Amino acid sequence: MPTTVGRRTNRLTPTPRVVLGVDQRIAVRVGVVAAVWYAAWLAIGAFGRPYNFFDMKIYHGAVLWWAGGNELYDFVAPSTTLGFTYPPFAALVMLPMSWLPVDLAGSVNALASIGALAVVLAALLRPIVDRLGWSLWFIVGIATPLAVAIEPSRETLGYGQVNLLLFALIMADLVGLRWRARRGTHHESAETPLARFVYSGAWAGVGIGLATAVKLTPALFVGYLMLTRQWRAAWIAVATTIGVTLATFGAIGEESRAYFTSVLWQTERVGAADMTANQSLAGLLARLYDSIETPGLLWLAFSVLVLALGLSRAVSARTDGDELTAFTLVGLTANVISPISWSHHLVWVIPAIIVLADAAVRRRDASRGLPLRGTGLPSANGVPPLRPPIWYPALTGLRHAAGALGLYLLFLISPIWPYEHQLPEVSHYQDGLFGALMENSLAIALILLVAALPWRPGAEPAFYPDRLGRTTQLAARR
Repeated sequence: MPTTVGRRTNRLTPTPRVVLGVDQRIAVRVGVVAAVWYAAWLAIGAFGRPYNFFDMKIYHGAVLWWAGGNELYDFVAPSTTLGFTYPPFAALVMLPMSWLPVDLAGSVNALASIGALAVVLAALLRPIVDRLGWSLWFIVGIATPLAVAIEPSRETLGYGQVNLLLFALIMADLVGLRWRARRGTHHESAETPLARFVYSGAWAGVGIGLATAVKLTPALFVGYLMLTRQWRAAWIAVATTIGVTLATFGAIGEESRAYFTSVLWQTERVGAADMTANQSLAGLLARLYDSIETPGLLWLAFSVLVLALGLSRAVSARTDGDELTAFTLVGLTANVISPISWSHHLVWVIPAIIVLADAAVRRRDASRGLPLRGTGLPSANGVPPLRPPIWYPALTGLRHAAGALGLYLLFLISPIWPYEHQLPEVSHYQDGLFGALMENSLAIALILLVAALPWRPGAEPAFYPDRLGRTTQLAARR
């Protein structure tokens, strides 16, 4: 038996364990979440730029001008050359904010965007935290401020942009595809017809259709759905886009004709291609050539290559049972090949970070011989399969974890702004090769992700049961 003399205890004396009660654990977790939100606020102040709802002021001024009886696309914001560039359907959606003061409209948009981001993160992280046995609200409470702090989110919120809302619409279709693949497990037990319809996932495609009607680049997801023969979702997306566009023609025909016959083709309305904020392939090439305009044929050739690479990898990811990575690759590809992808458009790095982090955890667990739940691999007597430990397990998953951390830090610090230059006043090579690399760092990261983002075989299949057998075989070979 261990003995105690005075205040000294021999080394056999067991260390007392401190067991927290339920209320104490909740209090600790709430404190951690609050601390992460505060740290995110400090990070935005340290690495972000001065924000004053600049873009929201343009949208608000345009719809206010339009509500006053003027032509929507004739509006030019004071002290700028910028006007309204979205399709007329977006103008109809934004019209109610003309009833609010501009700062209040920006605040409402920011709160709605953060709420949408939290819901998306809950949907994306749910399969992961269930597999690991973590608390969903705690992980989402931490992940949300971390996501808010990085460049695409803070720019979207600070400028009053809509990217997080469009991101949520597209991710809603991912959830719908998941539910449709699992039909019979949720919707049959729902109590109301509406709930059964929602859980059936039969509506998948509406989100992509609405996002495409607001902004044209989500149309690439329709092409992905067709390539993967998800015909129902693809046609629903197409029908939604066409339906709301035609309805808009019926409601505001003059503005619709002006947009599709004139405004859509006025590329100069959105800014010069070489602007530092444009982190697409076109912006990268313009800055490398130290030119205001992108070399057209070179951009077209590389865009076709990136498009083929991104879509082929997305199809492969889905075939292997990882719909989240497939959607992420399509979103990243759209960012790269779009002529203009401002830094606040790059929200697809958020699921890319999640995929990399989860790949690291899954590989680490596999190296330790832990059960591989949620992989699509067959189980024996209800027990998930084990993989034998491998040499140097401490290093397993290290490159994926380093990739996730490095990607997050890159978009948190956002080194493009200290090396921002604008032609013809200052060359993009003013700060040498290192400065040029930093000014293009986000674009380079996007291209690398399209080429090398890993997928997780069998992690989150979102197709029908007759395809699951192939996923199981492919996952087993991996």
